[in-house]
Amino acid sequence: MKKLNLLDYTEIEPRIYQENIAATAVKNNTLCILPTGMGKSYVAILTAAKRLEDYPNSKFLMVAPTRPLVNQHYKLFKKLLILKDDLFVVLTGKIRPEDRKMLYSKGRLFFATPQTIRNDLKNGILDLRDFSLLIIDECHRSVKKYAYNRVIDYYIKEAKNPLILGLTASPGGIRHKIEEVKKNLHADVIEVRTEKDEDVKPYIQDVKTEKIFIELPDEFKQIRKNLIEAYNSRLEELIRIRALNSTKVYKKDLLDLQKKLAISYNKNRDNFMAAKGMSLCAQVIKIEHAIGLIETQGINQLYRYLNEMAKTSTSMATKRILSDPRIIMAATKAKRLYEQGIEHPKLEKLIEIVNQEIKNKKNCKIIIFANYRSTIERIVKALKKNNIEVREFIGQAKKYGKGLSQKEQIQILNEFNYELFNVLVSTSIGEEGLSINEVDVVIFYDSVASEIRKIQRAGRTGRTKPGKIIFLITKDTRDEWYFWSAYHKEKRMKYILKDLQNKNLNDYVN
Repeated sequence: MKKLNLLDYTEIEPRIYQENIAATAVKNNTLCILPTGMGKSYVAILTAAKRLEDYPNSKFLMVAPTRPLVNQHYKLFKKLLILKDDLFVVLTGKIRPEDRKMLYSKGRLFFATPQTIRNDLKNGILDLRDFSLLIIDECHRSVKKYAYNRVIDYYIKEAKNPLILGLTASPGGIRHKIEEVKKNLHADVIEVRTEKDEDVKPYIQDVKTEKIFIELPDEFKQIRKNLIEAYNSRLEELIRIRALNSTKVYKKDLLDLQKKLAISYNKNRDNFMAAKGMSLCAQVIKIEHAIGLIETQGINQLYRYLNEMAKTSTSMATKRILSDPRIIMAATKAKRLYEQGIEHPKLEKLIEIVNQEIKNKKNCKIIIFANYRSTIERIVKALKKNNIEVREFIGQAKKYGKGLSQKEQIQILNEFNYELFNVLVSTSIGEEGLSINEVDVVIFYDSVASEIRKIQRAGRTGRTKPGKIIFLITKDTRDEWYFWSAYHKEKRMKYILKDLQNKNLNDYVN
C-alpha cells in the first residue's frame, strides 16, 4: 500500500500483513480475522485513512460493543491520523439527542456503541449518506438480533459509497455461524491470518502453555455426589413425563425445554404435565449450577449460593430443592466446611504460582481470569493476605453492592499498565479488546467452554514479547470438560477459516 497522507508515520510502522489486508479492505466489504494482539486496529486505521483520502468529503463510523473499547479506538485514531482534533467524535447515550445531531454535522470520524447509532438512525438524528466506511469491531457479535445488524442494514440502504470492514480474533467454531457473520456484514472477502502464515510469522512471540491438574478433595466429592443424585432424579422424572429423551443434556437444552413448556402452559393453564416439567427444569438448572460451584469454585461460593436460595425461597421449585434430603445433606456438609474456612485447592495452587512468578520477575504482570465475582473476591483476599499487590477488575453492574464505574476501570488499567501492582483479577470484562498492555502470564482460574472467550483471554499475553498461559483444571469436573471443549472448537474454527480463506483465493484465481 502506498504512503497515506492522513497517516502519521512517526507514530506507526504498519506491518506487511496489515497493509495487505487493508489493500483488500479498501476495495471490498471484508471480514478480517486476526489473532488477538496482531493489530486489527491498525488495519482499521489504514483502511480509514485510504478511504477518507479517496472520498475527501466523506465521513467514517466505527462501532464497538462497550464504551471503554469505543474510547480506546477514539484515542488511537486521534493519535495516528493527521486531522483536526474536533473532527474526532465519541458518541454515547449520555449526550443529549439534539447535541448528538449537532456533532454529526460538525465531526468527520465517529466512534460509538451500536445501540447509540441504531437509536439515532431510528429517530432520524443521523443520516449515513456521506459515510464512506463503517467498521464493526468484535464483529463475531453480528448474529441474530444484535444492534450491529440494524446499523449495517441502515448503512447499506443509505450510504452513497458504502464499504464495511468487520474485525474479530475469533468468529466461532461453527461454520454456519461464521457464514452468518459474513452474510450480515455483506462481506465479499474473508481475510484470515494465523500464526502459521508467512507474513505473520516474523511477529509471533513464543507463548508457553501449562496445564495444571488438581484433584477434587474427598469431602468436596461427597457433596457433589449428593447434588448429582438430586440432579439425576429430576432428569429421570422429566424422562418419565416425556419432556426429555435422555439424561445427557446441556444447560441450553434445559432452557429451551423450559421455554417450550412455558408456551404449552400459557396456552392451557390446566396442562399439569407442562407445569410439572417447568418446575423440574427450574430445579435441575439450579442444582446443576450448585454442582459447578463445588467442582470449580469452592465451598464459600456454594455455601453462599445455597444460603441465598434459602433466604429467597418463594418459588415452589426452590422449596422442593431445599426440602430434598440429599440437598439438605450437601448443604450441611458445605456449612461445616465453610465454618472451618476450607477453600478450593485451586486457590492454594494459584497463590503458589503467583508467588513463584513474582519471585522470578519482580515487576511481573499477571492477569487471572475467573468466571464469578464471588471467586474474584476470594482470590483478591487470599493474594493480599500473601502481600501480593492485586486489584479486582469487574463490570459496572452493581452486584452484592459492588461494581466499578468506567472511570474506575480506566484508572485500574492505567495503574496496571504502569506496573503499580502485579496482579489483575478479572471477570469476562477483561477479555474483549480493552487496552491492557503486554502481560507476562495469563492464568485461567476456571475454564470456559467458548473458544471465542478462550482465545480472547489467552490473547492478553504474547503480543510483543514471550508469554505464558496457565490453566488450573480440576480433574474430572467441568473445568476439564470445558477446557477440552474450547480446545476442540478452536481447532475446528482454524480449519474452517483456512478452508474459507482458500475459497477466497480460488475466487481470485478464477
